[in-house]
Amino acid sequence: MEWYRLTNIAQVDSPAIVIYEDRIKENISLLKTMIDDVQRLRIHVKTSKIAEVVQLIMEAGITKFKFATIAEGEMLGMVNAKDALMAYQPVGPKIVRLLELVQKYPQTAFSCVTDNVDAALAISTVFSAQGRRLPVYLDLNVGMNRTGIKPGGEALELYKYLDTLPGVVPVGLHAYDGHLHDTDMDIRKERCDAAYAPVAELAESIVNNGFPQPEIVAGGTPTFPVHAARKSVICGPGTFVFWDAGYAANLPEQAFKWAALVISRVISVIDDEHICIDLGHKSVAAENPQPRVQFLNAPEAIPVSQSEEHLVLKVENAALYPVGTVFYGVPKHICPTVALYEKAYVAAHNAVTANWRVIARDRQIII
Repeated sequence: MEWYRLTNIAQVDSPAIVIYEDRIKENISLLKTMIDDVQRLRIHVKTSKIAEVVQLIMEAGITKFKFATIAEGEMLGMVNAKDALMAYQPVGPKIVRLLELVQKYPQTAFSCVTDNVDAALAISTVFSAQGRRLPVYLDLNVGMNRTGIKPGGEALELYKYLDTLPGVVPVGLHAYDGHLHDTDMDIRKERCDAAYAPVAELAESIVNNGFPQPEIVAGGTPTFPVHAARKSVICGPGTFVFWDAGYAANLPEQAFKWAALVISRVISVIDDEHICIDLGHKSVAAENPQPRVQFLNAPEAIPVSQSEEHLVLKVENAALYPVGTVFYGVPKHICPTVALYEKAYVAAHNAVTANWRVIARDRQIII
């Protein structure tokens, strides 16, 4: 039997997401072989948003994490993660919520990123009012062009300014290069090296100005192999834990296994070559052009149209897919797909054995 087929699929309503625990463990093990020291790993939990998956990572000896939302941070606190960096600048009420995380989960060392004077001052004001000083990383724009300050003289001055604030303490640099995902590894490495060079120069300038060596957190899954070769860099992959069709196609040098699938069923046979399944926009990430799913047991199926609860497919022979036929699909982008489900079914040995709550899909757990 193929690895993905479930013997008790009749008990799984669709659409659903199923994660394969053994394959998750294999992906974690593979990641560890790709770096010289697991202490240089800072895993982003935005992909799974599941406490039990974080626990599997921790059981493998990995203690540092990144998160993007307060809920993801609270999940890390709930499982007693040792170190959690909010790789997203808190603004407005998020600053107070971050303080509440720090207060509620003292066993977890929380930190965050910042990229401008106003935000840094606001963070400092909230934390200093409670007699605290939050570790912060300078968020650098190395080409992603969405947040961050460009490495250089202005960034150095901001780092110095952070050190004058009573409620924060600068401890490092954060450089996410998510725009680099060239299929050709040589090209990706060349572009990654070029983006990283000014980061290294900034770190040197910080030391030359009398500060301790800043910790550098760099990259995601696409550039992980490049940054893993830099002995002083902390690496921040995340998608590796589940993998998806997009990265499998674009990052052939990384042999991670698909460990999360969307399950759907044929709900209508339209004509001899068209069928409809229950996998709409609300069930799989819709930000990419079609195809958004690669069906393992129907690779020839071509998406024709999609709406909130329906996906129409063109197939060679609709008679092969009667109503009720189960489709097993690999999403093109797994991270936002997981966030569409309140729970994930857990499979082992070709059968669903449990379900895990996608606890951090919500914007708020308690805090």
